[in-house]
Amino acid sequence: MMNRTKQSKNYIASLSDFIFNEYNLSAISITPAKRGFFGETWQLDTSDCKYFLKLVYVAAHQSIYERSFAVIEHLCCHGIDFISKAIKTTDSRLFTRFDGAVLGMFEWIEGENRETNATKSYEYEMLAKVYTVPTYGVQISVEDFSGISADTFFEQWKVTNDTQVLSLLEKNRTKLEYRAERLKHFSDLCKNDTTNFFITHGDAGGNFIVSNGKHFIVDWDNSVLAPPERDAWEMGFQDWAQRLFQEKLRQNGINYNLRPERLAYYAYHVFFYCLTWFTRCSTAEEIEGFFNAYGSERIEYADNYLRH
Repeated sequence: MMNRTKQSKNYIASLSDFIFNEYNLSAISITPAKRGFFGETWQLDTSDCKYFLKLVYVAAHQSIYERSFAVIEHLCCHGIDFISKAIKTTDSRLFTRFDGAVLGMFEWIEGENRETNATKSYEYEMLAKVYTVPTYGVQISVEDFSGISADTFFEQWKVTNDTQVLSLLEKNRTKLEYRAERLKHFSDLCKNDTTNFFITHGDAGGNFIVSNGKHFIVDWDNSVLAPPERDAWEMGFQDWAQRLFQEKLRQNGINYNLRPERLAYYAYHVFFYCLTWFTRCSTAEEIEGFFNAYGSERIEYADNYLRH
């Protein structure tokens, strides 16, 4: 949705020259990769290897993307081998800039997202292993349970000009204001407790790749020091998923039980976070589809928890 991919011959030639100068790699071909949400993504083929290129032009996401490289490097240095390793430039930088974008190069992982209920065991096992990685010495954003995602959405609403989008939002005003109140409620419940924080992904299921029988979690752009609920909320409304997640935590030496108020917080937080981006660049039809598709069971779980 946010991709700004340019496919002109001049652009690709300029990118190829830039890669040679920055990475000392000669591209045989550079073709669009069907991956990524915020970034322009490419598959780079050389005579020896394939690489994944991601360029982020969206200003609001560039600093987030830049911070993620240090986290990826930290995880790799602590033995996490199921993520996509960043390739350094010839002068040992983890990322660079091209045409106004932040550019990163990664090892290519062949495969596609194959997320199912059956793959959750692998996903949760990998997340639990990430949680065992010490957090000292890495620069990473820290969860503050601020509830700001709702405020950001309502600010975006004010500057939206699409009449159909405005009509749709107005039709749902009561529901949106109620959910904003609920987010504030759970923000207040959670924000004074910063215990049991780990390096979290935020959308592991959406970035779970199966490749030749191996499993990977890619795209660590939005890694945050946060509680496990940030990774568990998507399936956390289902008892079997909660039990499985907690089982994987215990198997990896983490004695922690998922907390309903934190699961509820993330259900509302992600709703407003995604809705803000949809409102910025999607049609009313797409936004309505998001309303209808966004985890009705998850929101119902959050709506029914601690109603007072």
